[in-house]
Amino acid sequence: MNMRWTMHTIYSARKIITMNPARPEVSHVAVRDGRIVSAGSLEELAQWGEYTLDDQFADKILMPGLVEGHAHTMEGTLWQFVYCGYFDRTDPNGKVWKGAKNIGQVLQRLKEADALLGDPTTPLSGWQLDPIYFNNERVNRFDLDKVSTTRPIGVLNASGHIMNVNSKALELADLLRTGIDHPGIPLGEDGIPTGELKGPEVMTPVGEHVGLNREVLACDEQGLRDFGKLCVRTGVTTITDLAARMKDDAADMMVRVTGEPDYPARVVPLRFFHGLTPKDLIEHALSLKNRATDRCRLGMIKVIADGSIQGFSARMRFPGYFNGAPNGLWYIPPHQLEETYDLALQNDICVHTHTNGDEATQLAIETFERSLNKHPRADHRFTLQHCQLADAAQFRRMSTLNMCVNLFANHHFYWGDEHYRLTVGPERAERMNACRTALANGIPMGIHSDAPVTPLGPLFTAWCAVNRITASGRVQGEYEKISVNDALKAITLGAAYTLKLDEEVGSIESGKHADFAVLEDDPTEIGGENLRDVKVWGTVQGGRIFAADAI
Repeated sequence: MNMRWTMHTIYSARKIITMNPARPEVSHVAVRDGRIVSAGSLEELAQWGEYTLDDQFADKILMPGLVEGHAHTMEGTLWQFVYCGYFDRTDPNGKVWKGAKNIGQVLQRLKEADALLGDPTTPLSGWQLDPIYFNNERVNRFDLDKVSTTRPIGVLNASGHIMNVNSKALELADLLRTGIDHPGIPLGEDGIPTGELKGPEVMTPVGEHVGLNREVLACDEQGLRDFGKLCVRTGVTTITDLAARMKDDAADMMVRVTGEPDYPARVVPLRFFHGLTPKDLIEHALSLKNRATDRCRLGMIKVIADGSIQGFSARMRFPGYFNGAPNGLWYIPPHQLEETYDLALQNDICVHTHTNGDEATQLAIETFERSLNKHPRADHRFTLQHCQLADAAQFRRMSTLNMCVNLFANHHFYWGDEHYRLTVGPERAERMNACRTALANGIPMGIHSDAPVTPLGPLFTAWCAVNRITASGRVQGEYEKISVNDALKAITLGAAYTLKLDEEVGSIESGKHADFAVLEDDPTEIGGENLRDVKVWGTVQGGRIFAADAI
């Protein structure tokens, strides 16, 4: 026996899906010091030297640890507040919360929480509200005043781009008055804000009064630990925090918590652009790079170009919104976007840009093309996030620029019907999140949940991309369906590539991190229509084993 190496552990499984096309399926994988020695048959792996055979996964399916390329750690923190979402949802501890199906049920849930708060001035916070499910009946300050007029109340919209507040919250922020002129602050017939606030510029100052300030939304220590629990339950071993401010204390906390022996995931926070000049943004990203660890990867940037389609704050090209709503909001001036791209390319900083509407996508493409011509860089991996309404011509231009995309496949299910009938109309709704077109143009692609906007669960996201079924059961965009194999690649190697981590994770092969999703069902055999039903036993991250029922 070859004794060149120290002892390693060989895990057996019913099947190991490697995502390595040279060896797509094997029966065993050898692990030492948190890394993969080799994947193959027991006879092959035994040649590496002395080993211990571990059969605990003998009846399970192993595949690469799932990579969620667009999520937010605040998903963990938000579970400390009142859940106001329309769909049933599972919390980090496995409890299922029923959805609120109308405004009355939302208000009742808030009233129940209000009754449990002693001090009548303590803020009351909720999350995941989306009036588009209530025939687009807008929630206003008078609705929330029915819960309380003495305590400030704020409810975050499911998109994360809108906040609804009561009169007390507006009063504390000096907004309960006439004379306000801002596109993100709709006014009522009395000339006073309705309580609906659109965009970070106006949400941030009011959020301070309703328990939803930017620091809270960036995730606290307990929220980060709860976020890790959600990762284990969904098979995720590498995940992003795609809008992190990363102030020194927050960065210290994130590095410390993710570095704890039992933290189960690798977190990739992207420094959020809001509140900094491009020069300061790049300098901060560079300083964060030097603090990165294996389980807390730092040094990339997130920019937001526009808002959300279902919130009518995304920027749309002609012919605009299907229901005639006014065009959405720009979140960054074009000159600032170009300066950010220029400096990022010069300093080898990868930028991910949020674009929902096709006008925002066009701005990002044209701006990036100018910047890339000035500062050529072959392997930049600049990524358009969401990019929901991009058409075939835009994908072709992205391809020539070597851009990546991370498409919001979950939208087909959660908002597909509303997009079809209300926001963008039938034709554009069928091309939304055009996975097949992206792949046909050779664009590296991930797909995502944008948790907490929709629930974390890459296998569900894969099901959405394969089937494109709406909540009412319609197929929306038959042409843009992709295969199971392409969907599985998008939630492993595809997403890893957009994060510049494909050399380390995304497949089960020699030299990579021992990151596995441990499944009860085989996603390659269960059928594309059943992908969302694949049961997750837990994860292996860096060789450490985490069972979902034990967290």
